[in-house]
Amino acid sequence: MSNSACFEDLAIGQTASLGKTITEADILLFAAVSTDTNPVHINADVAKASIFGERIAHGMLSAGLISAVLGTRLPGPGSIYMSQTLRFRGPVKIGATVTATVEITALNAEKKRATLKTVCTVDGEIVIEGEALVQVPSRA
Repeated sequence: MSNSACFEDLAIGQTASLGKTITEADILLFAAVSTDTNPVHINADVAKASIFGERIAHGMLSAGLISAVLGTRLPGPGSIYMSQTLRFRGPVKIGATVTATVEITALNAEKKRATLKTVCTVDGEIVIEGEALVQVPSRA
């Protein structure tokens, strides 16, 4: 699939993925940009006493990879992210590789919108799941 699909190029069942290893720098930069300085993300001593036993990445940092897939791979450039549901099912630790995968589950030809199942995994385990709605450019 090309990087700039039109609605007419889409089909139910199409998928795309993107993986990224989460680094210390990613977490610190995300904390700075988002202003989410929850100690479980940035303070090892506090995080050690948490239910996770160590620092974890912000959930929205991993969820941001879904946006990257939608905006660059499927449907790709020109698509407009309209809504997203998220269920956080597990932590993402520093050094973990998160893979975001989207799958087209429904197409609305009248409105030129695609509904996609969205999942983030670490080592095959689901850490985030949800559903996105995206407006897609059309040739018409």
